[in-house]
Amino acid sequence: MSTYDTIVIGAGMSGSTAARMLVDEGRRVLVLEARDRIGGRMHTDRSAGFPVDLGASWIHGIDDSPLWDLVQALDIPTVEYTVGSFQVGGRPIENFSDEGTPMDAAATAQWIADVDEADRLLVEEIAASSSGDTYLDVTERALDRSGFTPQRIDEVREFFRHRVEEQCGAWIGDLDAHGLDEDAIDGDEVIFPRGYDELPRRIAAGLDVRLDTSVTHVSRTPDGAVVTTADGEEYEARSVVVTVPLGVLKAGVIDFAPPLPDSIAGPIARLGMGVFNKIFLQFPDRFWAEDSYVLRALGEAGEHWHSWYDVSDVSGIPTLLTFAAGPFGRRMQELSDDEIVADALDSLRRLYPGAAEPTAQWITRWGQDPFSVGSYSHLAVGSSHHDHDQLAGPVDGVLHFAGEATWGDEPATVGAAFYSGHRAAERILGAPVDLIAFAARISARERSTGS
Repeated sequence: MSTYDTIVIGAGMSGSTAARMLVDEGRRVLVLEARDRIGGRMHTDRSAGFPVDLGASWIHGIDDSPLWDLVQALDIPTVEYTVGSFQVGGRPIENFSDEGTPMDAAATAQWIADVDEADRLLVEEIAASSSGDTYLDVTERALDRSGFTPQRIDEVREFFRHRVEEQCGAWIGDLDAHGLDEDAIDGDEVIFPRGYDELPRRIAAGLDVRLDTSVTHVSRTPDGAVVTTADGEEYEARSVVVTVPLGVLKAGVIDFAPPLPDSIAGPIARLGMGVFNKIFLQFPDRFWAEDSYVLRALGEAGEHWHSWYDVSDVSGIPTLLTFAAGPFGRRMQELSDDEIVADALDSLRRLYPGAAEPTAQWITRWGQDPFSVGSYSHLAVGSSHHDHDQLAGPVDGVLHFAGEATWGDEPATVGAAFYSGHRAAERILGAPVDLIAFAARISARERSTGS
């Protein structure tokens, strides 16, 4: 049986980070990855000659962000695109009314004011909420107090539902009243014209990563743990870092012996795993305004396909990105690509009747992915922010958990994955790992190898 200091399960952002930090300190580390690639839910498709980020896309707020500091230190190019957070104002958004017609300046101003007022009331309702209250409960109470006309209430109600779907991949009635408490963006947001998975791939370069290797069993022993893979191989280590997505943990794909204590099993059961799918459509010509970051349909016109993001800068070809999330996303991923595109186009043509047939398309089905079983975590009813951090462990000083679901300050983000990998490495080492020095070592290694 091969023996290591640490075995890391998963080569996404958190696993690559933890493994690299441990190796940098002289530890013997093995990374076991079920996929045929590094990156996990950071998945960039380059088959068309340009990158398409099928998984994570944004850094959500670069101010005081160690993740942003790492990207800059590694000289990875970015493009400012500050609409990753679901908002009504800010960058240019081309809004369409319930009938699918463009809203004028006055109507847009009224709409922004309505959401601002509803959000102000919502903050009060969340603060006064009781255990077991859902985000649907508190939004309805806020709307009841708004004094808006029925149509304006319907439009804001639809906005609240879509905001939960985009941010959490969940139905508004399944999200805890405090489910968006951490949804704060500090500074601009950026996307990656060379593809976001460049980051974990560069971090993981040179590590001992075994791809196409699924873990089925983790058994704690007096000396550490034994990890068993689907092909029957066994590996032994003094510590194990489990970085598989929450959806995989909830599905029970990995058997833990002895069973995980309630301090870990409880958060796994209580936290939710959302579905957030992407649909990229590329067109022969641009038919929307040059300065519009987003096209957004309000009310009935945007019941399903409500927001279209202009991501043309990445490829130089007119491209719109839309989302199918929550219950709608789960339904759509059961359809064929052609059915999904036809449904989305039908909605888009309510706003732009002359929209041409797309020349290319990319469609994700994260809820059907056996290595993620969903897109990212959220605060389901009955869970708390504490559950995210409690999920990190450790268990018996041997098992550590990392990944976006284990970081309470900003779950469901690449930043959370990075910080949780850093935390796991520090706990195993029993010493701090300086992030500036970490980035410098990656750069120095690349220079020495000419990569």
